[in-house]
Amino acid sequence: MKAYQELSKEELLSLQAQLAAAYEDAKGKGLKLDMSRGKPSIAQLNMAMDFMDVINSESDMRTEDGVDVRNYGVLDGIPESKRLMADIMGVNADNVIVCGNASLTIMFDTVARSMTHGVLGSTPWCKLDQVKFLCPVPGYDRHFSIMEYFGIEMINVPMTPNGPDMDMVERLVAQDESIKGIWCVPKYSNPQGYSYSDETVKRFAALKPAAADFRIYWDNAYAVHHLYDDRQDEILDILTECEKAGNADMVYIFGSTSKVTFAGAGIAAVASSKANLDAIRKSMTIQTIGYDKINQLRHVRYFKNFEAVKAHMRKHAEIMRPKFETVLRILDNELGGLGIGQWTRPNGGYFISFDAMEGCAKAIVSKCKEAGMVLTGAGATYPYGKDPKDSNIRIAPTFPTTEEMEMATELFVLCVKLVSVEKLLEEK
Repeated sequence: MKAYQELSKEELLSLQAQLAAAYEDAKGKGLKLDMSRGKPSIAQLNMAMDFMDVINSESDMRTEDGVDVRNYGVLDGIPESKRLMADIMGVNADNVIVCGNASLTIMFDTVARSMTHGVLGSTPWCKLDQVKFLCPVPGYDRHFSIMEYFGIEMINVPMTPNGPDMDMVERLVAQDESIKGIWCVPKYSNPQGYSYSDETVKRFAALKPAAADFRIYWDNAYAVHHLYDDRQDEILDILTECEKAGNADMVYIFGSTSKVTFAGAGIAAVASSKANLDAIRKSMTIQTIGYDKINQLRHVRYFKNFEAVKAHMRKHAEIMRPKFETVLRILDNELGGLGIGQWTRPNGGYFISFDAMEGCAKAIVSKCKEAGMVLTGAGATYPYGKDPKDSNIRIAPTFPTTEEMEMATELFVLCVKLVSVEKLLEEK
């Protein structure tokens, strides 16, 4: 297939006319498709409805060590839920605090605590002239929103298939004391679906930051979200590697069951060193009398053990996998060899990352919206919503049905082709 860049102006004009006619036809279909966020589908949510039946008015409401979960007490999570979340997050249960229903809340609170009270005795960030964070890009927009909310300066670090550019990370944290952290989605990253290599994890653990209060914010959101049984990415336990490197306090690990059971009704946890957890507990004694232990008990009685979690997630994969494969098949068939786009092929997670020709992402997203399909806004995968190349688009295949994904992807590639041709004609 001939690349669009090789076409003459006359060929591009002819192609533009064909694509414009096809686009007008697509607009006339009255489509209403939403690929804007990585939400579980209705089928995934329905799959766990028996979760609601685990606890009722006849249930024994005591934990394995005799605590009545209806009452006050047990600030940092019942033992059973600590073990469950430790298994999901790949850490030791002694290093886990189970909190509320969302890991994003824990991340926000961790930054807020650092701003107002510092990190293990360091100067509160709000009293410093500058506070900066490293942000692998493309990355997760909600991480960036937390930074903007607190006025923390963000520095882009390019992602590679093995993780962030570690040469750049090591250089920056070693020379700038105002850099206080880095955001990471180490497994099936948002949006590219990349997983950090063993070398990358070990280099993170061995960092020598200029700031004593530098922390790695390790958002292991997709720890058990594989798409395939025979192609599963695994990552090293960053907490163990940090301990080996003499940097036990340098990492916070975040995780939840929001995309395992019910979004917004799961349980969330943070894992870290004893010193870090003690500091978190100190603030928790002021912030809360205790999180929802009934929901914690419901989760552990529903799953019983980690093997049951993995079996449950295989059912998720059976629902999700055809949608991802539909997107990739159409991208391969319609755009392969045209030179107007590149895309990732993740083994898990919730997204596919698409890179259009430079200067085309916003126009593609706009055309899709005009024709009835909503995508994540162009630029959302970069700090401040500014993609310097106006190239990256996050595709979220999970929520629509497979049939809807087919229609959506066909419309998407049509818009990619049309915008790309228009861009090339501008350059002729």
